[in-house]
Amino acid sequence: MSTVRKVGIVGWGAIGRVVGTALAEGRVGGAELVCVVDNRPLGEAAPARQATFEEALETCDLIVEAAGQGVVREWGERVLESGTDLLIASTGALTDEDLAKRLLAAGPGRVYFTGGAVGGLDLLQAARSLGPLDEVRLTTTKLPSTLEQPWMDEDLLARMRSATGPVVVMTGTAREVPVKFPKSTNVAASVALAVGDLDTVRVQVVADPAAHHTRHLIEASGAHGAYRFEVAHLPDPGNPATSQVVPYAVLRSLAALAGRTGQIL
Repeated sequence: MSTVRKVGIVGWGAIGRVVGTALAEGRVGGAELVCVVDNRPLGEAAPARQATFEEALETCDLIVEAAGQGVVREWGERVLESGTDLLIASTGALTDEDLAKRLLAAGPGRVYFTGGAVGGLDLLQAARSLGPLDEVRLTTTKLPSTLEQPWMDEDLLARMRSATGPVVVMTGTAREVPVKFPKSTNVAASVALAVGDLDTVRVQVVADPAAHHTRHLIEASGAHGAYRFEVAHLPDPGNPATSQVVPYAVLRSLAALAGRTGQIL
């Protein structure tokens, strides 16, 4: 009989609440919620005891990060070095190549990444084995209010706020863009992770007042084939910077790690 994965969730926000509630209700066979880590007192809001990070490492064999890139940077290696596995939702942290290398080299715990709001990453990862992809483009389109950042000047903010159609907010590589949009562009880092090269992935971020669905368009090509994936998701009502589907992508990853049969891997 397979053992039950003892899961700790870091972050009780839009993603963590959905994932933690599903675990607490027994909807992921082979996995149980042991504790929740959050820097706010949760009281009765959490369906499992609130613990410190150190306590979570002592009692869990799998940590789910649902709290942002800072947690990955601060705690990622320590989780893996403790022998605990780590499932990362905030893949944007991996734009720091030094951190990415350290996480992939750390152990004995294993690190995993969820695809989040986009599909096709498994196919891109497989295609990359045939040879490098020559061109990879990602276009992400969101509501202007979800893309406003402290570094933006008044001119750009004014254009976004008064826009009647799409406004290109930034273009760059998957190394450059997620740093500027830490809560909105994990997808760029996820595509780069699948492709294996931050600089190959060209990213365009678009603000559109008509973007009632968050849209991601991935286009990739190489000597061995061409690929195009397009998705449109409803934003999460509690956190419009993320798509409603993201916690369910995390749950799918959790189910695979817990050994659910019938999973597409």
